[in-house]
Amino acid sequence: MRHTIFAAVAAFGAAASPVLAQETDEVTLQLKWVTQAQFAGYYVAQEQGFYEEENLDVTIKPGGPDIAPEQVIAGGGADVIVTWMAAALAARERGVPLVNIAQPFSSGGLQLTCLSETGVETPEDFPGRTLGVWFFGNEYPFYAYMASLGIPTDGSEEGVEVLKQAFNVDPLLQGQADCISTMTYNEYGQILDAGYIEDELVNFNYLEEGVGMLEDGLYVLESDLEDPEFVDKMSRFVRASMKGWKWAEENPEEAAQIVVDNDTSGAQTLDHQVYMMGEVAKLTEGSDGALDPAAYEQTVQTLLSAISEENPAITKEPEGAYTTKVTDQALN
Repeated sequence: MRHTIFAAVAAFGAAASPVLAQETDEVTLQLKWVTQAQFAGYYVAQEQGFYEEENLDVTIKPGGPDIAPEQVIAGGGADVIVTWMAAALAARERGVPLVNIAQPFSSGGLQLTCLSETGVETPEDFPGRTLGVWFFGNEYPFYAYMASLGIPTDGSEEGVEVLKQAFNVDPLLQGQADCISTMTYNEYGQILDAGYIEDELVNFNYLEEGVGMLEDGLYVLESDLEDPEFVDKMSRFVRASMKGWKWAEENPEEAAQIVVDNDTSGAQTLDHQVYMMGEVAKLTEGSDGALDPAAYEQTVQTLLSAISEENPAITKEPEGAYTTKVTDQALN
């Protein structure tokens, strides 16, 4: 009799396992950049089982200098991406119908960092200088900033020379640029690691200069949102991801270690990731994932104020570029 029961249980298990596997929803997340604490919340959610609790099987794909998340999702390589709103809105206007479904970063960390020894102390000192700028969708805040100051970017005497900056701090350290693009949580720390102290640096934070734009948000394709099952899946994904972000804020060193453990390149060091996590936590602090419409509107208006033939991010007011139905469901 016992053998019969065990056989029946075994048969049930064999029959049930494929059903259970099918019930787990797969999600592919494409990051904006390489594995680092900028994305700690997602790695934490995966490692701590928060995605599993929401019946999700999440694949996290790191980014890099040759990877544009907007192109990846347009080509079917991801369900959801992390990108900056300026890049997402630009892609939307150009035919990739991205929609913001959540905004884990309530604040931004982009800034221009200058060596004080160059004599740059205020924006009035920019003309005649060489400024390092990231491109691939990261240039839009810079051009909006220059437009707000009325400073040409054509290299003229009354304007600035734009140096297409690689994703490192070499132009500043090697004297190729007076100021370069940095993130508060990454490149700024690299400059400090190179031996400079804060008193030797001058920072122009885009938010503080009045041209701040929303940075790391979660975006999906508009057509996918027509499927209630996809919306439900994304709601569970956002809920688990925000749980990961809150855990990371409260446990920065452990979160940094999780990031390092997931870095297959071996390029990241624990010390730098701990620093980065501490700074990133300032940007996610207070966020429950819901997009602030006022912050969205500020981003849009800043972009519209910087329309030019050379560097237009958007040329008209976007429609349908964000939705609250995912976070409404995730938070209720």
